[in-house]
Amino acid sequence: MSARRLAYEILRSGSTVPTRRVAPMAEREGLDDRDRALLRRLVGTDVRRRATLHAMLRVLARGKPNRDLVVLLRLGLVQLYFLDQIPDHAAVAETARLAHEMFGPSKSKYVNAVLREAIRRRRDGHVGDPKRDFIGRDLSFSDDVFRDFDEHPYLWAEDALSMPSAIVKRWAKRHGDDRAFALCRDALEEPPLSLRAVSVPRETVESELVVHEVSTNRGKHDAVLLASANATRAVLASDAFAAGRVTVQGESALRAAELAGAKSGERWLDLCAAPGGKTAVLAATGARVLACDVDEAKLDALRATVERLGVAALVETRLLDGGAPPAESDFDGVFVDAPCSNTGVLAARPDARWRFGPAQRRELVALQTSLIDAGADRVRPGGTLVWSTCSIEPEENEQLVRAFLERRGDFALDAEHTALPCPGDPAGPIDGGYAARLVRRA
Repeated sequence: MSARRLAYEILRSGSTVPTRRVAPMAEREGLDDRDRALLRRLVGTDVRRRATLHAMLRVLARGKPNRDLVVLLRLGLVQLYFLDQIPDHAAVAETARLAHEMFGPSKSKYVNAVLREAIRRRRDGHVGDPKRDFIGRDLSFSDDVFRDFDEHPYLWAEDALSMPSAIVKRWAKRHGDDRAFALCRDALEEPPLSLRAVSVPRETVESELVVHEVSTNRGKHDAVLLASANATRAVLASDAFAAGRVTVQGESALRAAELAGAKSGERWLDLCAAPGGKTAVLAATGARVLACDVDEAKLDALRATVERLGVAALVETRLLDGGAPPAESDFDGVFVDAPCSNTGVLAARPDARWRFGPAQRRELVALQTSLIDAGADRVRPGGTLVWSTCSIEPEENEQLVRAFLERRGDFALDAEHTALPCPGDPAGPIDGGYAARLVRRA
């Protein structure tokens, strides 16, 4: 099956996490590196630019094309407006060919007409009009395609920055419009691949990866390197990765694990441990870690991680039956890296923006509250509880921690930090998130 057809099948499936289906589908179909890269770009760009693509189709599409045809039209627009390496004629011909195969000749003609109209209205360069200029691309539209910035700035952001207006409004209220729009712009592109040098200087890892034609920049953290997102397969195939001298880990995630301050000889519980990056940081201190999760496949991935990084002897894994935490208590420390809205990593996990809403937040906060309470009950007096998310929403972070402290007078806040993602800044971090260290009173 071709990369374009696979992209269509993934996107029409209704999956809430289509980008996660790319790698297994490419593996199943035996795609070569070139087609894998095309599949990743097609699906990732569609997800990141989805609201922009729908705004374009409101102008370009005649009538009301059905959902499946809309998916195909979006893929055609992705190629014409966002993937420079694909010639216009190839984008139109291949998309129309797929329409003919799946829907017949009449729909093929319709797709051909819509995409040719999209080419006709495309202009090189910006014209200085927010209703026509494409953000992050040196292109504009011949007429108005986005809603008016002056009248409805957050609806404009939904169209032009492809971020739900509900998220934009929340960010603007906390950080101001300029910072909110910058966060949206950063989430339009696939971020660099964040790598951690493990037990060796990052200069050593840099020199090893050069052999695999992987160029890197240095992150803000002393152990972090940033590589092109296209380098993922090369990194995973490298000797440095196989031997555990480098691993994939975000800087904010690494700082959260380091905030725990685990020490050799301590007993730690990691309640939401997969895929194991933070577990490995805890165990590397010499602490013994009981690493738990709710899915056996996730635990398999965790076991592979800690084995590769050389700390498996210090890690015990356990499946949480029904999500119930282990009965043991009196741990020196408990680490809770909780399920969250992922709003600090929307560049890497673009699907999450389209799941964001009041119902999701209520469910998440209820789950998060139960997790922090369960973790607290298993900390010995004088021990440590670490709360961590890759969200930048206060309900999941500062507010949740303050509410916990009001319920539990036996805990005190020792340290906390929030990081906003800055993937466009070489000094990073490319991932946002929150972490707090709480101490149980002796």
